[in-house]
Amino acid sequence: MAAVASQIVLHPLVSQSIKLLGTTLGRDKIYRTVQYFARFLAWVLLTRGHKLEASRWNSLKNALASGRKLMRLMKPLEHLQAALRASQLSTLRAYPIEQYATIARQISYAGYLSLDAIVWLNSIRFLNLAPATSTKANKASQRFWLSGILFSVVHGLVRVARLANEAKRLRSAAEKGVGADADRSSKAMALDMCVFFPNSVSSDPGRNIFPQTFRH
Repeated sequence: MAAVASQIVLHPLVSQSIKLLGTTLGRDKIYRTVQYFARFLAWVLLTRGHKLEASRWNSLKNALASGRKLMRLMKPLEHLQAALRASQLSTLRAYPIEQYATIARQISYAGYLSLDAIVWLNSIRFLNLAPATSTKANKASQRFWLSGILFSVVHGLVRVARLANEAKRLRSAAEKGVGADADRSSKAMALDMCVFFPNSVSSDPGRNIFPQTFRH
């Protein structure tokens, strides 16, 4: 019995799960997965008329969403650091559009999370904002979120186009290299023929590379 229990408790999957849940990012991913599943299940139950069961899963979804917002209070600083690193990264300076899109995306996410945290603190009565101010903050946070998504799409499209052009140039260079190698091989073969059949090559390099006896 003890051996079975130790195999279960000390199983690598259990160890990896504990390691994942020991980090804020890991907990956020688990919370998000359960939150989205609860939202989907609540919708399914509501469409089938099970309002009581749907309300239970909806309450779980709201609680997990509130917990995730608590864990994301310091995330704006993380995005601001990422924006600063992107502005100082030398490898991105050769691609200014990608660099600007990366910086703008990180700043947008920082703005979104900052305003979203303010809205959340107001919803739990930690802050006392006027309804109009809370509405403005919520709308501004959604605008920052949308701009972050758009800048992310722009960055991805520009990066894909750049990588496609680089791959095209590499293929072109490789084809030229293969052609040059073939030309060198043909010249080397012609020189070998000159060595073995010195009297078979005329003054015209395009004629009579074979011995005279081969032409009769």
